[in-house]
Amino acid sequence: MLFSEDNMGVIVVTGIPGVGKTTVMQKAAEGMDITFVTFGTVMSDIAIEDGLVKDRDEMRKLTLEQQRELQIKSAKKVASMGNVILDTHCTVKTPKGYMPGLPEWVIKEINPTSIVVVEADPTEIYNRRASDTTRNRDLDSVAQIDEHQMINRATAMAYAALTGATVKIVFNHDDKIGEAVEQAVPVLD
Repeated sequence: MLFSEDNMGVIVVTGIPGVGKTTVMQKAAEGMDITFVTFGTVMSDIAIEDGLVKDRDEMRKLTLEQQRELQIKSAKKVASMGNVILDTHCTVKTPKGYMPGLPEWVIKEINPTSIVVVEADPTEIYNRRASDTTRNRDLDSVAQIDEHQMINRATAMAYAALTGATVKIVFNHDDKIGEAVEQAVPVLD
């Protein structure tokens, strides 16, 4: 094993909405001395502390320069936290196309040891989103979900090329969370 729980560093976990990335990685990390953080939460906490916004919803109103500075500050904070699973989006789908969730200045600062991409069959994700009444998600088609997962894979490899991290694909199929957790645990060893 290249890394141990004692010196794991930052592991980035990504996956498109509805794939179950948070559930898989939280279960994989049970009983381990690992901090689980969400990048957006770190950013909003810092923005509020710095008096830039009153709440998370105001962050989108910040200038691009303010957002970039906030991203860098957040990345530095995450990198200094020790053993961390960083829950974030590999890419963000916008009306103009896909944006990297972790731009170069962020991924280099975080310098992850591994990137875990959680995936499922696009039809499974479609059905999960359609039946989840607790969230207000866009109902992309099965083909659009498949495309987003392929974009995430390519982006994860680009992140790895910038940082030297490994990339692990974990499959979270319906009613098989145990198998997904088993695939993820070796990344944490």
